[in-house]
This record gives sequence, C-alpha cells and structure tokens, in this order.
Amino acid sequence: MSGHYPGIDMAALSALAEPNRMQIVELLRDGPLTVGEIADRLGLRQPQASKHLKVLSDSGVVEVKADANRRIYKLRSEPFTNLQTWVKSFRHVWEERFDNLDNYLQELQSKDTDKDG
Repeated sequence: MSGHYPGIDMAALSALAEPNRMQIVELLRDGPLTVGEIADRLGLRQPQASKHLKVLSDSGVVEVKADANRRIYKLRSEPFTNLQTWVKSFRHVWEERFDNLDNYLQELQSKDTDKDG
C-alpha cells in the first residue's frame, strides 16, 4: 500500500496482518511474555517466534526488555490508540449513512401505508 494515512502506522497494520503475529498480540494482551512462553503457547519453534517478534518490534507494536538471559515482550499502547482514533474518524460517516437509510426506510413505509389506505 502506498500513500500516507494520518493517524495510522502502515508498518504496524502490515505486521498485524500476519496470523501468527496477530496471535502473538492476542497473547500479549494478558501481559508480558518471554519468547519461549510465546513459542510454547502457539506451538511454534523459538526461532519462528523470534522472527515474528522482531517484525512486531520493528513496527513498534511490541517492546522488548532484557532480563538476565531472557527477553520479555509486551504490547505498546500507541499503535492501538492511533488505530482506534483512525477508526473513530469514520463514525460520523457511518452515522450519516445509517440516518439516510433510516429516512429511506421510513419513506418506503409511508408509501406502503398510502397505497393500503
């Protein structure tokens, strides 16, 4: 995808589009996890999990903290806040369309009532 979309990070969206990475994000919703824990829960080999976590980290979706010999991953809130703001920007459009549909249905109902009367 090319172009600039204010309020959303295309790298983050692209990272989330891959099913394993989306599952990792779902796991991390409950709190930070190590690479090993993520790999075990998803039935992945550790190198596969690490590869997905690198993409999520590079795109800003997760952050990593070194703790002795372990690497602990957790979600960053910013990409999700930005995505929520972007989605909310469509709300007025959806509401207007629903209002138009409601008006049209009321118009159709009144025509049917006129025919019956």
